[in-house]
Amino acid sequence: MKKLLSLLLMSAAFCGSAAHAEDLVAAASTDGTLKIFVRALQAAGLSDTLKGSGPFTIFAPTDHAFETLPAGTLDALMRDKVRLAQVLTYHIVPGRMLVTEIKPGDVKSVQGDPLKLTSDNGKIIVNDANVIQSDIPADNGVIHAIDAVLMPR
Repeated sequence: MKKLLSLLLMSAAFCGSAAHAEDLVAAASTDGTLKIFVRALQAAGLSDTLKGSGPFTIFAPTDHAFETLPAGTLDALMRDKVRLAQVLTYHIVPGRMLVTEIKPGDVKSVQGDPLKLTSDNGKIIVNDANVIQSDIPADNGVIHAIDAVLMPR
């Protein structure tokens, strides 16, 4: 019995270390398809906020989404920190929404403008962007990767 208890405790400790909790920025950094998004968060000075308690839901454009912007758009955004912060905070919603919890309708972004969420046979659309990877977990929220960069009004 003592040996069994010892094995269970060792197993629990091992599993706990494997399931290392991380904040939204760390989760986005380890994803591999959100490198430009993470770089933009850092440039806009939003990293510390997204490392805080939250929770937040982020609809994060993939690297490919940023790369398909018109020529010069990304460079211009990276130079204009105020506009960059507006664009990035338009992708963030207060609270944690797993994909199964997303309801069609408008939700207010952190930036202030609404995002239109629609659901079509399990496919989630944010404005005109498709959620292509969902429920990337973080201890202070969740990330859904999208295939386009959303621009506020």
